[in-house]
Amino acid sequence: MSAQPQSNRFENIDTLRGLAVLGILMMNIQAFAMYNGAYQYPPAHMDLTGANLDVWFYAHVFFEMKFITIFSALFGAGILLMLGNDPAASTKIHYRRMLWLLLIGMIHAYVFWFGDILVPYALGGMLAVMARNMSARGLAILGASLVTLTGVLMAGIFASFNLIPDGADPVAVGMAASPEDLAENVAMYQAGFLDRLPFNAFITAIGQVMTAIFFSGRIIGVMFLGMALYKTGFLTLRWGLMSYLIAAAIGLGIGLPLAWWSGTHAIATDFSISEMWLHMSANYVASLFVALGYAATIMLICKVGIFNLILKPLAAVGRMAFTNYLTHTLVMTFIFVGPPGLGLFGTVERIDQFQIVVAVWIAQLIISPLWLSWFRFGPMEWVWRSLTYWKPQPMLKRKSSEPTPPTPA
Repeated sequence: MSAQPQSNRFENIDTLRGLAVLGILMMNIQAFAMYNGAYQYPPAHMDLTGANLDVWFYAHVFFEMKFITIFSALFGAGILLMLGNDPAASTKIHYRRMLWLLLIGMIHAYVFWFGDILVPYALGGMLAVMARNMSARGLAILGASLVTLTGVLMAGIFASFNLIPDGADPVAVGMAASPEDLAENVAMYQAGFLDRLPFNAFITAIGQVMTAIFFSGRIIGVMFLGMALYKTGFLTLRWGLMSYLIAAAIGLGIGLPLAWWSGTHAIATDFSISEMWLHMSANYVASLFVALGYAATIMLICKVGIFNLILKPLAAVGRMAFTNYLTHTLVMTFIFVGPPGLGLFGTVERIDQFQIVVAVWIAQLIISPLWLSWFRFGPMEWVWRSLTYWKPQPMLKRKSSEPTPPTPA
Protein backbone atom coordinates (compact mmCIF):
# COMPACT_ATOMS: atom_id res chain seq x y z
CA MET A 1 0.00 0.00 0.00
CA SER A 2 1.59 3.24 -1.09
CA ALA A 3 1.39 6.35 1.07
CA GLN A 4 -0.81 9.17 -0.05
CA PRO A 5 0.64 12.59 -0.86
CA GLN A 6 1.32 14.76 2.18
CA SER A 7 -1.41 17.27 1.36
CA ASN A 8 -4.01 14.50 1.13
CA ARG A 9 -3.02 13.12 4.50
CA PHE A 10 -3.58 16.51 6.08
CA GLU A 11 -6.91 16.83 4.28
CA ASN A 12 -8.03 13.49 5.70
CA ILE A 13 -7.09 14.42 9.23
CA ASP A 14 -8.62 17.89 8.87
CA THR A 15 -11.88 16.36 7.65
CA LEU A 16 -12.08 13.99 10.61
CA ARG A 17 -11.15 16.79 13.00
CA GLY A 18 -13.86 18.99 11.53
CA LEU A 19 -16.45 16.29 12.11
CA ALA A 20 -15.20 15.88 15.69
CA VAL A 21 -15.31 19.55 16.65
CA LEU A 22 -18.83 19.93 15.26
CA GLY A 23 -20.01 16.76 16.98
CA ILE A 24 -18.65 17.87 20.35
CA LEU A 25 -21.01 20.84 20.39
CA MET A 26 -24.07 18.56 20.44
CA MET A 27 -23.09 17.47 23.95
CA ASN A 28 -21.38 20.64 25.17
CA ILE A 29 -24.46 22.78 24.65
CA GLN A 30 -26.16 20.95 27.50
CA ALA A 31 -23.52 22.23 29.92
CA PHE A 32 -23.95 25.76 28.58
CA ALA A 33 -27.74 25.83 28.63
CA MET A 34 -28.66 23.92 31.79
CA TYR A 35 -27.62 23.09 35.31
CA ASN A 36 -24.26 21.34 35.03
CA GLY A 37 -25.49 18.15 36.73
CA ALA A 38 -27.97 17.53 33.88
CA TYR A 39 -25.15 16.37 31.63
CA GLN A 40 -24.72 13.12 33.54
CA TYR A 41 -28.13 13.00 35.19
CA PRO A 42 -30.62 14.36 32.61
CA PRO A 43 -33.66 14.64 34.96
CA ALA A 44 -31.71 17.19 37.02
CA HIS A 45 -32.98 20.05 34.86
CA MET A 46 -35.47 20.89 32.11
CA ASP A 47 -38.18 18.80 30.49
CA LEU A 48 -37.34 15.23 29.58
CA THR A 49 -40.42 14.02 27.70
CA GLY A 50 -41.48 13.78 24.05
CA ALA A 51 -39.13 15.47 21.59
CA ASN A 52 -36.78 16.54 24.40
CA LEU A 53 -36.32 12.92 25.45
CA ASP A 54 -35.73 11.96 21.81
CA VAL A 55 -33.00 14.58 21.52
CA TRP A 56 -31.33 13.27 24.66
CA PHE A 57 -31.54 9.68 23.46
CA TYR A 58 -30.11 10.22 19.98
CA ALA A 59 -27.42 12.55 21.30
CA HIS A 60 -26.50 9.87 23.84
CA VAL A 61 -26.34 7.12 21.23
CA PHE A 62 -24.58 8.93 18.39
CA PHE A 63 -22.67 11.76 20.09
CA GLU A 64 -21.93 11.35 23.78
CA MET A 65 -18.20 10.58 24.27
CA LYS A 66 -17.87 9.59 20.60
CA PHE A 67 -16.58 12.82 19.09
CA ILE A 68 -14.47 13.86 22.06
CA THR A 69 -12.80 10.45 21.68
CA ILE A 70 -11.99 11.21 18.05
CA PHE A 71 -10.75 14.67 19.03
CA SER A 72 -8.46 13.21 21.72
CA ALA A 73 -7.09 10.58 19.35
CA LEU A 74 -6.34 13.23 16.74
CA PHE A 75 -4.58 15.33 19.35
CA GLY A 76 -2.28 12.40 20.02
CA ALA A 77 -1.72 11.85 16.31
CA GLY A 78 -1.09 15.58 15.92
CA ILE A 79 1.86 15.31 18.31
CA LEU A 80 3.61 12.90 15.94
CA LEU A 81 2.52 14.89 12.91
CA MET A 82 4.03 18.12 14.21
CA LEU A 83 7.23 16.55 15.49
CA GLY A 84 8.02 15.26 12.01
CA ASN A 85 11.03 13.08 11.29
CA ASP A 86 13.32 14.68 13.87
CA PRO A 87 11.53 14.53 17.22
CA ALA A 88 14.60 15.57 19.22
CA ALA A 89 14.85 18.88 17.37
CA SER A 90 11.14 19.63 17.78
CA THR A 91 10.50 18.67 21.39
CA LYS A 92 11.26 22.16 22.72
CA ILE A 93 8.74 23.64 20.27
CA HIS A 94 6.19 21.02 21.34
CA TYR A 95 6.45 21.91 25.02
CA ARG A 96 6.25 25.61 24.19
CA ARG A 97 3.07 24.92 22.21
CA MET A 98 1.59 22.97 25.12
CA LEU A 99 2.43 25.72 27.62
CA TRP A 100 0.67 28.35 25.50
CA LEU A 101 -2.28 25.99 25.06
CA LEU A 102 -2.35 25.55 28.83
CA LEU A 103 -2.44 29.32 29.38
CA ILE A 104 -5.19 29.85 26.80
CA GLY A 105 -7.10 26.94 28.31
CA MET A 106 -6.88 28.37 31.83
CA ILE A 107 -8.30 31.69 30.62
CA HIS A 108 -11.01 29.86 28.69
CA ALA A 109 -11.91 27.69 31.68
CA TYR A 110 -11.89 30.21 34.51
CA VAL A 111 -13.31 33.19 32.65
CA PHE A 112 -15.71 31.61 30.18
CA TRP A 113 -16.60 27.95 30.70
CA PHE A 114 -15.85 25.24 33.22
CA GLY A 115 -16.14 22.50 30.59
CA ASP A 116 -12.85 23.43 28.90
CA ILE A 117 -10.80 20.63 27.33
CA LEU A 118 -7.70 22.66 26.45
CA VAL A 119 -6.12 22.39 29.90
CA PRO A 120 -6.30 18.57 30.14
CA TYR A 121 -5.16 18.33 26.52
CA ALA A 122 -2.15 20.56 27.16
CA LEU A 123 -1.15 18.59 30.25
CA GLY A 124 -1.84 15.29 28.51
CA GLY A 125 0.19 16.39 25.50
CA MET A 126 3.19 17.06 27.72
CA LEU A 127 3.04 13.47 28.96
CA ALA A 128 2.00 11.73 25.75
CA VAL A 129 4.99 13.07 23.83
CA MET A 130 7.28 10.98 26.03
CA ALA A 131 5.92 7.85 24.36
CA ARG A 132 6.47 9.11 20.78
CA ASN A 133 9.17 6.53 20.04
CA MET A 134 7.12 3.54 21.10
CA SER A 135 5.86 1.13 18.47
CA ALA A 136 2.27 1.22 17.33
CA ARG A 137 1.63 -2.03 19.20
CA GLY A 138 3.15 -0.68 22.40
CA LEU A 139 1.13 2.53 22.15
CA ALA A 140 -2.06 0.57 21.54
CA ILE A 141 -1.48 -1.68 24.55
CA LEU A 142 -0.57 1.23 26.82
CA GLY A 143 -3.51 3.30 25.61
CA ALA A 144 -6.01 0.46 25.96
CA SER A 145 -4.73 -0.27 29.48
CA LEU A 146 -5.20 3.33 30.61
CA VAL A 147 -8.65 3.53 29.04
CA THR A 148 -9.68 0.26 30.70
CA LEU A 149 -8.35 1.33 34.10
CA THR A 150 -10.29 4.59 33.90
CA GLY A 151 -13.45 2.75 32.85
CA VAL A 152 -13.24 0.36 35.80
CA LEU A 153 -12.62 3.27 38.16
CA MET A 154 -15.59 5.20 36.79
CA ALA A 155 -17.91 2.18 37.00
CA GLY A 156 -16.81 1.57 40.58
CA ILE A 157 -17.51 5.15 41.61
CA PHE A 158 -21.05 5.13 40.24
CA ALA A 159 -21.73 1.62 41.53
CA SER A 160 -20.67 2.77 45.01
CA PHE A 161 -23.81 4.94 45.16
CA ASN A 162 -25.63 1.73 46.02
CA LEU A 163 -23.52 1.23 49.16
CA ILE A 164 -24.15 4.54 50.90
CA PRO A 165 -27.26 5.79 52.75
CA ASP A 166 -29.66 7.59 50.43
CA GLY A 167 -27.52 6.42 47.51
CA ALA A 168 -30.57 6.42 45.26
CA ASP A 169 -31.29 10.10 45.98
CA PRO A 170 -29.78 12.26 43.19
CA VAL A 171 -29.59 15.32 45.45
CA ALA A 172 -27.91 13.38 48.27
CA VAL A 173 -25.12 12.12 45.98
CA GLY A 174 -24.64 15.46 44.24
CA MET A 175 -26.11 14.49 40.87
CA ALA A 176 -28.96 17.00 41.13
CA ALA A 177 -29.73 20.22 42.99
CA SER A 178 -32.60 20.97 45.34
CA PRO A 179 -35.35 23.18 43.86
CA GLU A 180 -34.02 26.16 45.83
CA ASP A 181 -30.41 25.66 44.73
CA LEU A 182 -31.49 25.09 41.14
CA ALA A 183 -33.49 28.32 41.07
CA GLU A 184 -30.52 30.18 42.54
CA ASN A 185 -28.21 28.67 39.90
CA VAL A 186 -30.51 29.73 37.05
CA ALA A 187 -30.91 33.24 38.46
CA MET A 188 -27.16 33.63 38.81
CA TYR A 189 -26.49 32.76 35.16
CA GLN A 190 -29.28 34.97 33.95
CA ALA A 191 -28.04 37.89 36.07
CA GLY A 192 -24.93 38.48 34.00
CA PHE A 193 -21.47 37.44 32.90
CA LEU A 194 -19.70 38.87 35.95
CA ASP A 195 -22.24 37.45 38.42
CA ARG A 196 -21.47 33.85 37.49
CA LEU A 197 -17.68 34.25 37.35
CA PRO A 198 -17.01 33.10 40.94
CA PHE A 199 -19.26 30.06 40.55
CA ASN A 200 -17.70 29.18 37.18
CA ALA A 201 -14.20 29.44 38.67
CA PHE A 202 -15.22 27.24 41.61
CA ILE A 203 -16.71 24.55 39.37
CA THR A 204 -13.69 24.77 37.08
CA ALA A 205 -11.25 24.16 39.93
CA ILE A 206 -13.23 21.16 41.17
CA GLY A 207 -13.63 19.80 37.64
CA GLN A 208 -9.93 20.06 36.85
CA VAL A 209 -8.97 18.18 40.01
CA MET A 210 -11.58 15.48 39.40
CA THR A 211 -10.54 15.14 35.76
CA ALA A 212 -6.88 14.77 36.72
CA ILE A 213 -7.68 12.08 39.28
CA PHE A 214 -10.45 10.10 37.62
CA PHE A 215 -10.46 10.79 33.88
CA SER A 216 -6.94 11.71 32.78
CA GLY A 217 -6.23 8.04 32.09
CA ARG A 218 -8.94 8.00 29.43
CA ILE A 219 -7.72 11.25 27.84
CA ILE A 220 -4.05 10.25 27.65
CA GLY A 221 -4.93 6.66 26.79
CA VAL A 222 -6.97 7.75 23.78
CA MET A 223 -4.10 10.04 22.75
CA PHE A 224 -1.86 6.96 22.74
CA LEU A 225 -4.42 5.10 20.64
CA GLY A 226 -4.44 8.01 18.18
CA MET A 227 -0.66 7.90 17.98
CA ALA A 228 -0.87 4.17 17.30
CA LEU A 229 -3.43 4.71 14.52
CA TYR A 230 -1.17 7.33 12.98
CA LYS A 231 1.84 5.01 13.04
CA THR A 232 -0.11 2.17 11.44
CA GLY A 233 -1.15 4.43 8.55
CA PHE A 234 -4.84 4.44 9.47
CA LEU A 235 -4.95 8.24 9.49
CA THR A 236 -2.78 8.65 6.41
CA LEU A 237 -4.90 6.55 4.03
CA ARG A 238 -2.33 3.75 3.88
CA TRP A 239 -4.89 1.10 4.75
CA GLY A 240 -6.75 -0.64 1.97
CA LEU A 241 -10.41 -0.01 1.22
CA MET A 242 -11.44 -3.38 2.63
CA SER A 243 -9.52 -2.74 5.86
CA TYR A 244 -11.33 0.55 6.40
CA LEU A 245 -14.64 -1.10 5.56
CA ILE A 246 -14.04 -3.89 8.08
CA ALA A 247 -12.97 -1.39 10.76
CA ALA A 248 -16.10 0.69 10.15
CA ALA A 249 -18.33 -2.40 10.26
CA ILE A 250 -16.79 -3.67 13.49
CA GLY A 251 -16.78 -0.27 15.19
CA LEU A 252 -20.34 0.69 14.29
CA GLY A 253 -21.66 -2.88 14.43
CA ILE A 254 -20.56 -3.31 18.04
CA GLY A 255 -20.65 0.29 19.27
CA LEU A 256 -24.03 1.55 18.10
CA PRO A 257 -26.11 -1.38 19.43
CA LEU A 258 -24.29 -1.11 22.76
CA ALA A 259 -24.87 2.65 22.92
CA TRP A 260 -28.51 2.09 21.94
CA TRP A 261 -28.92 -0.38 24.79
CA SER A 262 -27.28 2.12 27.14
CA GLY A 263 -29.80 4.81 26.23
CA THR A 264 -32.85 2.54 26.38
CA HIS A 265 -31.71 1.10 29.72
CA ALA A 266 -31.35 4.59 31.19
CA ILE A 267 -34.87 5.51 30.06
CA ALA A 268 -36.39 2.17 31.09
CA THR A 269 -34.99 2.55 34.62
CA ASP A 270 -36.10 6.21 34.76
CA PHE A 271 -32.44 7.26 35.02
CA SER A 272 -32.16 5.49 38.35
CA ILE A 273 -28.98 6.41 40.23
CA SER A 274 -28.59 2.80 41.34
CA GLU A 275 -28.58 1.65 37.70
CA MET A 276 -26.47 4.49 36.32
CA TRP A 277 -23.20 2.57 36.48
CA LEU A 278 -24.58 0.03 34.00
CA HIS A 279 -25.61 2.36 31.19
CA MET A 280 -22.64 4.69 31.71
CA SER A 281 -20.21 1.76 31.53
CA ALA A 282 -21.91 0.45 28.40
CA ASN A 283 -21.64 3.83 26.69
CA TYR A 284 -18.04 4.20 27.86
CA VAL A 285 -17.13 1.07 25.93
CA ALA A 286 -19.47 1.84 23.03
CA SER A 287 -17.91 5.28 22.51
CA LEU A 288 -14.56 3.71 21.64
CA PHE A 289 -16.05 1.43 19.01
CA VAL A 290 -18.32 4.11 17.53
CA ALA A 291 -15.43 6.58 17.36
CA LEU A 292 -13.39 3.99 15.47
CA GLY A 293 -16.34 3.34 13.17
CA TYR A 294 -16.84 7.03 12.43
CA ALA A 295 -13.12 7.54 11.79
CA ALA A 296 -12.88 4.50 9.52
CA THR A 297 -15.94 5.67 7.57
CA ILE A 298 -14.39 9.10 6.97
CA MET A 299 -11.09 7.52 5.94
CA LEU A 300 -12.95 5.20 3.59
CA ILE A 301 -14.80 8.11 1.97
CA CYS A 302 -11.57 10.08 1.64
CA LYS A 303 -9.79 7.03 0.20
CA VAL A 304 -12.45 6.61 -2.47
CA GLY A 305 -12.16 10.30 -3.25
CA ILE A 306 -15.49 10.85 -5.01
CA PHE A 307 -16.90 13.09 -2.27
CA ASN A 308 -13.89 15.37 -1.86
CA LEU A 309 -15.79 18.47 -2.98
CA ILE A 310 -18.52 17.84 -0.41
CA LEU A 311 -15.93 17.24 2.33
CA LYS A 312 -14.02 20.47 1.64
CA PRO A 313 -16.12 22.58 4.07
CA LEU A 314 -15.70 19.92 6.76
CA ALA A 315 -11.94 19.93 6.23
CA ALA A 316 -11.93 23.73 6.53
CA VAL A 317 -13.76 23.46 9.86
CA GLY A 318 -11.08 21.00 10.95
CA ARG A 319 -8.23 23.29 9.94
CA MET A 320 -9.84 25.95 12.13
CA ALA A 321 -10.79 23.56 14.94
CA PHE A 322 -9.16 25.68 17.67
CA THR A 323 -10.97 28.80 16.50
CA ASN A 324 -14.26 26.98 15.99
CA TYR A 325 -14.10 25.32 19.41
CA LEU A 326 -13.55 28.64 21.18
CA THR A 327 -16.23 30.25 18.99
CA HIS A 328 -18.68 27.69 20.37
CA THR A 329 -17.95 29.04 23.83
CA LEU A 330 -18.38 32.67 22.80
CA VAL A 331 -21.67 32.00 21.00
CA MET A 332 -23.09 29.80 23.76
CA THR A 333 -22.00 32.22 26.48
CA PHE A 334 -23.71 35.07 24.66
CA ILE A 335 -26.92 33.07 24.25
CA PHE A 336 -27.20 31.56 27.72
CA VAL A 337 -25.41 33.94 30.12
CA GLY A 338 -26.96 37.25 31.10
CA PRO A 339 -25.82 40.79 30.21
CA PRO A 340 -24.10 41.52 27.98
CA GLY A 341 -25.55 38.23 26.70
CA LEU A 342 -29.15 37.15 26.24
CA GLY A 343 -29.39 35.26 29.54
CA LEU A 344 -31.45 32.32 28.26
CA PHE A 345 -29.91 29.84 30.73
CA GLY A 346 -32.51 27.39 31.98
CA THR A 347 -35.15 28.42 29.42
CA VAL A 348 -34.11 26.63 26.21
CA GLU A 349 -35.33 23.04 26.02
CA ARG A 350 -33.28 20.24 24.49
CA ILE A 351 -35.15 20.29 21.17
CA ASP A 352 -34.36 23.99 20.80
CA GLN A 353 -30.76 23.39 21.84
CA PHE A 354 -30.54 20.94 18.95
CA GLN A 355 -31.73 23.63 16.53
CA ILE A 356 -29.10 26.05 17.84
CA VAL A 357 -26.40 23.42 17.29
CA VAL A 358 -27.48 22.84 13.69
CA ALA A 359 -27.45 26.59 13.05
CA VAL A 360 -23.89 26.84 14.38
CA TRP A 361 -22.84 23.85 12.26
CA ILE A 362 -24.19 25.49 9.11
CA ALA A 363 -22.54 28.82 9.94
CA GLN A 364 -19.13 27.26 10.55
CA LEU A 365 -19.33 25.08 7.44
CA ILE A 366 -19.89 28.28 5.45
CA ILE A 367 -17.56 30.68 7.25
CA SER A 368 -14.55 28.37 7.66
CA PRO A 369 -13.87 27.75 3.94
CA LEU A 370 -14.54 31.41 3.16
CA TRP A 371 -12.00 32.50 5.78
CA LEU A 372 -9.40 30.02 4.55
CA SER A 373 -9.83 31.20 0.97
CA TRP A 374 -8.07 34.41 2.10
CA PHE A 375 -6.01 33.38 5.10
CA ARG A 376 -3.55 30.57 5.84
CA PHE A 377 -4.79 29.96 9.39
CA GLY A 378 -7.82 30.47 11.56
CA PRO A 379 -7.51 33.45 13.96
CA MET A 380 -6.67 31.38 17.06
CA GLU A 381 -4.47 29.01 15.07
CA TRP A 382 -2.49 32.06 13.98
CA VAL A 383 -2.24 33.36 17.56
CA TRP A 384 -1.12 29.97 18.89
CA ARG A 385 1.43 29.48 16.13
CA SER A 386 2.81 33.01 16.45
CA LEU A 387 3.20 32.67 20.22
CA THR A 388 4.90 29.30 19.81
CA TYR A 389 7.54 30.63 17.39
CA TRP A 390 7.81 34.04 19.12
CA LYS A 391 7.08 35.96 15.93
CA PRO A 392 4.00 36.78 13.85
CA GLN A 393 3.35 34.14 11.22
CA PRO A 394 2.36 35.08 7.66
CA MET A 395 -1.42 35.23 7.65
CA LEU A 396 -2.54 36.20 4.17
CA LYS A 397 -2.39 33.58 1.46
CA ARG A 398 0.00 34.23 -1.37
CA LYS A 399 -1.27 34.12 -4.92
CA SER A 400 1.10 31.26 -5.73
CA SER A 401 -0.07 27.78 -4.85
CA GLU A 402 1.93 27.60 -1.66
CA PRO A 403 0.92 24.59 0.44
CA THR A 404 -0.65 25.37 3.78
CA PRO A 405 1.21 24.04 6.82
CA PRO A 406 -0.56 21.28 8.76
CA THR A 407 -2.77 22.31 11.64
CA PRO A 408 -2.39 20.26 14.82
CA ALA A 409 -5.41 18.73 16.50
